[in-house]
Amino acid sequence: MELNQQTLKKAYSFLSKDKCLKFLINKFSNQININERYDNNYAKALSYLIIEQQVSFKAAIKIKERFKNKISNLTNSEVMDLNINDLKSVGISFRKAQYIKNVYEYFSKSTFDFLSASNESVTEELTKIKGIGKWSSEMFLMFVLLRIDIFSKGDLALMNSIKLNYNIDKIENYDVDTLINSWSPYKTVASLLLWKSIEENYIYS
Repeated sequence: MELNQQTLKKAYSFLSKDKCLKFLINKFSNQININERYDNNYAKALSYLIIEQQVSFKAAIKIKERFKNKISNLTNSEVMDLNINDLKSVGISFRKAQYIKNVYEYFSKSTFDFLSASNESVTEELTKIKGIGKWSSEMFLMFVLLRIDIFSKGDLALMNSIKLNYNIDKIENYDVDTLINSWSPYKTVASLLLWKSIEENYIYS
């Protein structure tokens, strides 16, 4: 099932059974933009996710804007041919610059059918690229393939949002899997709401 405006409404109805998520839906339902990070150029989309790795939300926005300007008039082949220093100039490390080159090289050759592949197959395929781990593949599933039932336990902001919104002192002692699974088949939408809660410092209590 793909995330779109129709399924988003169904998700809000389903997730409203959870008191915390109902609270966030009432506040943010009109602010959730499901296409905010969508790009049908998979190499570019995955490069943005590499930029986002282990940096603050605000820093990522600035760096992604510089990267966007750097490649705006370039084909994927031309981006692949940029040297490392050109890529580093947008504010990323040597390692991230190399990872981005890896991504563009992969998509220059790949014939993998991402749209019809299962979530597991997409993750298995993407993590073959050096620099792409489980978190990046999960973000790709959510924001690029618009898969509606994805949650990333490796995302610190999401896990912190659960801890704050559900008033959990020690999340390692909490049955978080049962909570997350209760949001299925709309875990992506629950994630969007929990991220928004952290961004806006609007916490259920």
